[in-house]
Amino acid sequence: MTLQTSNKHCARTEHSPLLETYLAPLQSACKDNHEVLDLACGFGRNGQYLAEQGLSVIFADRSVDALDSIELLPEGNSRHWQVDFETPGSPLSGKQFAAILVFRYLHRNLFDSIKQAIKPGGMIIYETFTVDQAKIGRPKNPNFLLESGELNEVFSTWQVLHQFEGIDNENAIAQIVAIKPKP
Repeated sequence: MTLQTSNKHCARTEHSPLLETYLAPLQSACKDNHEVLDLACGFGRNGQYLAEQGLSVIFADRSVDALDSIELLPEGNSRHWQVDFETPGSPLSGKQFAAILVFRYLHRNLFDSIKQAIKPGGMIIYETFTVDQAKIGRPKNPNFLLESGELNEVFSTWQVLHQFEGIDNENAIAQIVAIKPKP
């Protein structure tokens, strides 16, 4: 795991409203200094919002340029992890996070690793495109599009706080916010 720091300005748009809505449960999941992983973070708009709220965030992406654009806060509660999640094996193996954020990214081979890497009582916030997106615009490749009900099925044993599947802001998406059961 390679962690880097940078002080460059974050090129981001607005964070997801899901983060504001579920900030209190995220904060609760992060007690005892557990971290949030912003997986395939791109320019880090969602993780940056959480870091600004005082949560410890690891921004993970394969793009060094994207990671370098993320402004890490001086309090040291955020850091970079340059990693390609699509290489064989799981870079999440043996790691534990209070929460994992996944926005606009789908690599089905990671589902089990994501579930394993969230501590009991931790959270998943996942939003990405569904197969209906191909009728609207990009992406069109079915490898990057969720089937109807797929995200709900993957997290079917978790406590679901929010789920949505449909058209939002002219995109066909599925969302889930869920808490991993405690043993």
